[in-house]
Amino acid sequence: MSTVDRRSPAITPPLVPGQRLGRATFHARYEAMPPSTRAELIGGVVHMPSPLSYDHGDENGPIVLWLMHYQRFTPGVRTSLNTSTLLDDQAEAQPDASLRILPESGGRSRHEGPYIAGAPELVVEIARSSRRVDLDPKLRDYERAGVLEYVVSALGPDELLWHARRDDRLVLVAPDAADGLHRSAAFRGLWLDPVALVAGDLDALVAALDRGLATDEHRAFVDLLAGRRDAH
Repeated sequence: MSTVDRRSPAITPPLVPGQRLGRATFHARYEAMPPSTRAELIGGVVHMPSPLSYDHGDENGPIVLWLMHYQRFTPGVRTSLNTSTLLDDQAEAQPDASLRILPESGGRSRHEGPYIAGAPELVVEIARSSRRVDLDPKLRDYERAGVLEYVVSALGPDELLWHARRDDRLVLVAPDAADGLHRSAAFRGLWLDPVALVAGDLDALVAALDRGLATDEHRAFVDLLAGRRDAH
């Protein structure tokens, strides 16, 4: 999560951690807070997280590499980092990263001013001090809003937790038993080696993704997105 540009240096009343607010009220107050303010509305409750640790920042690099490498070869998708996302009337999150199908390619989210509105198809959070929040109330927000896949790169202990939508729930799923890889259902060809990610092995991380990008299902997905854009 990160800061958002604000139009006004102060507002009365200010945001206070633990407040219960509707999203519209939260958003108006958040935009008017000082630029250094970091806040999210999770389950209708204001959260103002502590400063980010170096390992949180370090872990963000491989996640960005993984998502941007996929975007490079998949026209019609977009990676967003630390962007305020207006999920619904109870939640406004700033996920560490999200991967979206663009609206003109049939995506579920849209742009509302400078923000994302609606549920990205895939969301990634890096969790240390925020582990309890990311794996409970924030997971429920993403679930309720319609996120299709939710990936948590958890620190201390280090582990990769992949959640996939099953009906109206986001449930934890294990990697493939044969090769240890996660395969996205929302983004065909988006393969993840969780061991490589946790170990920071960028070569192995990219190699696993390149295998996914070379599949027929990825080529078919690219063609599907192109057809939607042409028909838009």
